[in-house]
Amino acid sequence: MPINIDRFEDESEDVLTIEEGTQPHTILTFLAANDEQAFTQTEIHEATDIPRGSAGVVLSRLEDRGLVRHRGRYWAIAEDERLASYATQQAASSASTTDDYYGDTEE
Repeated sequence: MPINIDRFEDESEDVLTIEEGTQPHTILTFLAANDEQAFTQTEIHEATDIPRGSAGVVLSRLEDRGLVRHRGRYWAIAEDERLASYATQQAASSASTTDDYYGDTEE
């Protein structure tokens, strides 16, 4: 989807934009939700239903952007201020969606 040239010129490089519904979004959302753990590529593939080969390519690209960490066979969300806010935003979005679907459970 194209963007306006003014937005292109003015947008900070610190802004983290990952389109919802994409494979990078799915992997980052999974890793952000499990930020106290590291996973193998196979575990990420199984948890996200992203094809194993595609998961490897996406993880490598996310690593190049500094969004995930990689050590040996394991991958984890990067330690980055942008990702902390991204994880918070995703958690809030998930909670909102759950509340919308199931209704408010407080009485």
